[in-house]
Amino acid sequence: MTNADALLSDAEIAAIAKRIDRPIVLVGMMGVGKSTIGRKLAAAIHTPFTDADEEIEAAAKMSINEIFERFGEPYFRDGERRVIDRLVGERSGVIATGGGAFCQDETRNLILRKAIAVWLDCDTPTLVERVSRKDTRPLLRDGDPFEIISRLKREREPYYSQAPIHVLSQASPHQHTVQRILKAIDQWL
Repeated sequence: MTNADALLSDAEIAAIAKRIDRPIVLVGMMGVGKSTIGRKLAAAIHTPFTDADEEIEAAAKMSINEIFERFGEPYFRDGERRVIDRLVGERSGVIATGGGAFCQDETRNLILRKAIAVWLDCDTPTLVERVSRKDTRPLLRDGDPFEIISRLKREREPYYSQAPIHVLSQASPHQHTVQRILKAIDQWL
């Protein structure tokens, strides 16, 4: 085990958490684990976790699928930006965003200004396997999931790469990804 692989102690995690002065916003492709990792990261640093998609659905009183179907993607993206702006303005916690949020100029700029943006990334086959588990992804409805995910990943990586922190979400236990995020934030701060 190398130093990079060594687990942080509770005291080291607490010291990093003390230095975090704004929300941590997880960005990346659908299926990368933003919500799952985000919950574990928030628990590790004893802060609230918020899933932006859940907040959008609560504010709209309908599912994301319904918003896309009834009003279209531009309407959804505007609401998404407003919800993320509100969440980031609350100035604490870990926020998981939808896969396309960080690709929108206004949303990306507000996250970069007011939060710690962490790009969670993983390989395409893993993403396809994960997103195939549920049928709630409006962008995957019409076509081959591998082709769609590959195309979206190519299109979105220039945006995601603007996040100052880039962490791979591998097939290892989620706690290892949380540790990598905390170490990266510690170096970035």
